[in-house]
Amino acid sequence: MRALRPSVVTAVAAVAALTAVTGCAEKSDGKGDGAVRVVATDDSCEVSSTSVPAGHVELAVENKGSKVTEVYVLFPDDRIVAERENIGPGTRARITAEIKAGTYVIACKPGMKGKGIRQKVEVTGGRTAARSPEMDAAVAGYRDYVQAQADETLPRVKVFTDAVAAGDVEAAKKAYAVSRIGWERTEPVAESFGDIDPKVDVREDGLEDGQKWTGWHRLEKALWKDGKLGAEEKALAPVLHTDLLDWQKRVGRAEITPTSMANGAKELLDEVATGKVTGEEERYSHTDLVDFKANVEGAERSYTLLKPIAAKNDAALTASLDKRFAALDALLDTYRADTDSYDFTSYDKVGTADRKKLSDAVNALAEPLSELAAAVTK
Repeated sequence: MRALRPSVVTAVAAVAALTAVTGCAEKSDGKGDGAVRVVATDDSCEVSSTSVPAGHVELAVENKGSKVTEVYVLFPDDRIVAERENIGPGTRARITAEIKAGTYVIACKPGMKGKGIRQKVEVTGGRTAARSPEMDAAVAGYRDYVQAQADETLPRVKVFTDAVAAGDVEAAKKAYAVSRIGWERTEPVAESFGDIDPKVDVREDGLEDGQKWTGWHRLEKALWKDGKLGAEEKALAPVLHTDLLDWQKRVGRAEITPTSMANGAKELLDEVATGKVTGEEERYSHTDLVDFKANVEGAERSYTLLKPIAAKNDAALTASLDKRFAALDALLDTYRADTDSYDFTSYDKVGTADRKKLSDAVNALAEPLSELAAAVTK
């Protein structure tokens, strides 16, 4: 994960109202093409309209600051509705959200940290997006997938945390990367529970003031950098298992829609681009390629479920996505001897030129993948 990054897929509530999508807006308010304009600077977040009709609302974001920024649409309790990360200085981005009536917040985060600069927005009216039987089938399939990933993760985590609790460094190292695969495959859903992600998957540089460092990466550092497991690490092992057990029990309550699936797939590619390709994610264990592969698998699962819908609306897009997924999968396979295993090359052995090839393949896929939600909702 990137530092405390929440997800486009929100935790469900009885009155769940928004889901992230991309593509053309059905109803919006703003200048020019009708989008709500959001101008972000290093110290401001200007929104062209603070009253928006329900339906598909498009945000046209421009970063006029000197820092890379993020823009979020939030519920009042800070659950994420829609987001766009890594908006560089002088660049523009589009965010389209499917919105029901209520009060929400648009937040700009210069430097991609902190609570952000916020503007309250009122959404009026009762319009909702239509859902076809094919869309319902895709959602049901994906819901089964994320629950299965969570269910399969817990036994793997138990092997890892038992080894940590026993002080067995080598056994813990062996179990570490495998214990993360299900989480990485479903990271947008996993991160939607904002109180779990900071406990289990935050890196040291992502800690907020006063936050205790717990979770996988705290133990990763002890195993690979310190080379030992002390009393503190042993005590943190059952905490990680308990936190992930909470996640497993709550996955079934996540709000999942066709558009959030599509955007979640794009978010998984962004995770690869901003953490795995750079080597930031697994900076001590260098097991980045395991996470990388899991992220791609999760994105591909979402795409596969949505493909029958998207192909009817944009066959050229799905043909491109098929080609790009295949190319990235083939490239990743060159870093493992057995395609049925997750025994990948240690990332510190992957040179600069090869990392660029991986980055280029991710970017080549990410561009058409950003159009998937629009194709699904045509």
